[in-house]
Amino acid sequence: MNTKLSRPVAAAMLALAALVPAAAQTRAALPPIEDFFGNPEFSAAQLSPSGRYLAAKLANKNGRERLAVVDLASNSVKSVANFSDADVGNFNWISDERLLFDTTDKQLGQGDLRYGPGLYAVNRDGEGFRQLANRSNHFVQTLSAARMLPWHTFMLRQRGAQDSEFAYVSSAKFSGPNEVDYVDLLRLNTKTGHHSTVNRPGDTRGWLLDERGEPRLVTTVEKDQLSIQYRDPETKAWRKLATFNAYTGGKGAFSPLAMGADGTLYVTTHAYKDKAAVHTLDLATGRISEKPLIELEGYDFRGSLIMGNGRLLGVRYTTDGEGTLWFDEGMKAVQAEIDARLSGTINLVSLPARPETPYLLVESYSDVQPRVFMLYDRDKKTLNKVGDSRPQIKPDQMGKQDLVRYDARDGLKIPAWLTLPRGGGGKLPLVVLVHGGPYLRGGHWGWDAEAQFLASRGYAVLEPEFRGSTGFGQAHYRAGWKQWGLKMQDDIADGAKWAIAQGIADPNRVCIAGASYGGYATLMGLVNDPGLYKCGVNWVGVTDIKLMYTGHWTFQSDLPEGWKQYGMPTLVGDLEQDAAQLKATSPLEQAARITQPLLLAYGGADKRVPLYHGTKFRDAVKATNKNVEWVQYDEEGHGWALPRNRVDFWSRVERFLDRNIGPAAAPRADAPANAGQP
Repeated sequence: MNTKLSRPVAAAMLALAALVPAAAQTRAALPPIEDFFGNPEFSAAQLSPSGRYLAAKLANKNGRERLAVVDLASNSVKSVANFSDADVGNFNWISDERLLFDTTDKQLGQGDLRYGPGLYAVNRDGEGFRQLANRSNHFVQTLSAARMLPWHTFMLRQRGAQDSEFAYVSSAKFSGPNEVDYVDLLRLNTKTGHHSTVNRPGDTRGWLLDERGEPRLVTTVEKDQLSIQYRDPETKAWRKLATFNAYTGGKGAFSPLAMGADGTLYVTTHAYKDKAAVHTLDLATGRISEKPLIELEGYDFRGSLIMGNGRLLGVRYTTDGEGTLWFDEGMKAVQAEIDARLSGTINLVSLPARPETPYLLVESYSDVQPRVFMLYDRDKKTLNKVGDSRPQIKPDQMGKQDLVRYDARDGLKIPAWLTLPRGGGGKLPLVVLVHGGPYLRGGHWGWDAEAQFLASRGYAVLEPEFRGSTGFGQAHYRAGWKQWGLKMQDDIADGAKWAIAQGIADPNRVCIAGASYGGYATLMGLVNDPGLYKCGVNWVGVTDIKLMYTGHWTFQSDLPEGWKQYGMPTLVGDLEQDAAQLKATSPLEQAARITQPLLLAYGGADKRVPLYHGTKFRDAVKATNKNVEWVQYDEEGHGWALPRNRVDFWSRVERFLDRNIGPAAAPRADAPANAGQP
C-alpha cells in the first residue's frame, strides 16, 4: 500500500484587501492579553481502554490542575487526584480501573523547582492511591521516600498493554547534572510498588514497546554512534539491527516508529528519497523495504500509526497541518461524518484500546480556534463538548493563518507561516517571528498564542521555516548546516522582503523577534540588515556561538557533552576550523553595529542559554546603543513557565512594538520609502 497524502485542511486564502482595517480597532475592543497567555482550563483527556470512562485534566479555581474521571454511563464525575502544592502532569490509563500519572508545578519557575515529577497511581473511583516515585531530588530522604523509586523515574509516552496493574516506566541514570548515561526500563506493579529491571544491551537512550505493550526495541549510543537493537520475544536476547551516526544520520539511517501485533516493524527513513517516508524493516535481514507504506507530498513523515484489534487502522500525520488517513472503512466513515459536522477545523479522533462502547474522543481546532474536546457517539451520531482549552478566545477576533512559500536569493523555496490581523489589510506593520532550535520544525497550521496575540494588535506575522528547519526534506535541512548568521539569516530577511514586495508589509515598519536560536537570529538580523529591521525582540537568545561550547564559570549549560563534541562541529561550526566564521557571526562580537531599538529578556535559571549570554551582550550593546530595554525573570528558565511572566513579557513586547512600528511610531526621517525592497 503506497499512499501519498496531501494537506489535510485547505485553509482559507488570505485576502490582502481589508474589509475592516485592523488599525481601526479600538484598544478597548482588543482581547485581553491574559486570554492568550494564561494556562488552559482543560488541557488533556483520554478514554479508558473500554471507552466506558473518560479521564481529564481540569483547572481548579486556584489554578491548580486536577485529574478527574467521568463515568460515561451515569455521567458522574469523580476527582481522583488533586494536590495543593502541584499540578497533575502527564497521565495514562494502565487498565480500565487504574491510572498512572506524574506532577508538575505551573506556579513555579524553573529556578524554584527542587524535585522531579514523581509518579503516582490511583483507581478510577479515587481509591487505591499510591505514590510510586519520589518528587524530591535531595540526597537526604525520609524512610518513606527511600522505599519509593527515585526522583529520576518517568512515565513512558507509550500507552502499553493497558490490561493490568503493571506498567513500564523509565529510570534515567546521570553521570552529572545534565549528562544521561543510560535509561533503564522498569516493569512496575502500581499497587505494590514492586518492580523489576529489563535487561538492557548497552547504554540505552530510548525504548519501544510493541503492540502488546512489551519491550522490543532500544536505541543505544556509544560516542557518536547510535545503534538500534531488537529483543527476541521468545529468548529475550538482544541483537543489533543497524548502526549509524547519532547526529548526522547517513546511509541506512532510520527511526523506529511502531511494531505491529504481527511483528512488523515500521520505520521512518530518508533511505530512498529526500523526504522521509514510512517503510517496513525486515527483522531477519535488517533491510528496509524499497516501497514506502506512506509518504507525504512535499513533507517528511511526522506522525504515528493507529493500531487496534491487532491491525493497522490508520495513520496520524502532519503536512501543513495535522490529519488522519483511515484504512479501516468504519473509521473512514466516522471521520467523514465528524468533518461534515465540524467544517473548517482539524478533527482528531481517538479510539479506546478495546472498545466496549460507541464513544470516541474528538479534539477539534483551527487557526482561529484553540482545542476543544468532544465525545462522539457512533450509535446516536451525536457530538457533545466535554472541555474547552481556552473558552475566552473568540474565533471572530483571531487572524487567519496560511502556509506560504517564497524564493530565497539562491533559489531555495522557503515555507513560512503568515498570520494576518482580522480583516487583513495591506502595508501592515510586520513582525518576523523566528523559531528556535534551529534544527526542528517551527510550527504547523493551528491556533498559536504568540502569533495570534500579535495579529490581534494589528501586526502581520511571518514565521519562516528557513533552511536547517526539519520536516521539509533532507536537502532543506542539510542546507542549513554551518549557516548560522549566513544563508539561514538570508532566508529570514528574504521572507521580510517578500512580504514587502507582496504589499503585505510596510517597508518602514518591520521588526524581527524570536527566542533561543530565534533570539540569536534577531540580533544577527539587526547586524546584517539594518535597513530592513527597525527594531528587535530577543528573549533567551544565544549571543555568542563560542559560549555554547566553552560555557562560563558563573553557570553550567545543560547542552549534552556528546552534542557539543560530535553534533555541533558539523551542524553549527568547528571551534578551530571555523573560528573566523564563528567570530563574524557572533552577535557579541558585532554588538557595536546594532543601533536599532532592542528589547532583551532572559531567565535567571536558564540552563540551555545561561544568563551570562544576555548580560555579556547587554553590557556590550549598551556601550553604543542607548535604546535597549532589559528584563530579567530570576525564577525562569529557557522560556516563561509562569502565566504572570508571560503576561508581563508580552505586555512589554506590545508597548515596545507600539513605540517602534505600531500606531505610536513616528515616521523616521532617515528611512527611505523603499527600505527593505529586494
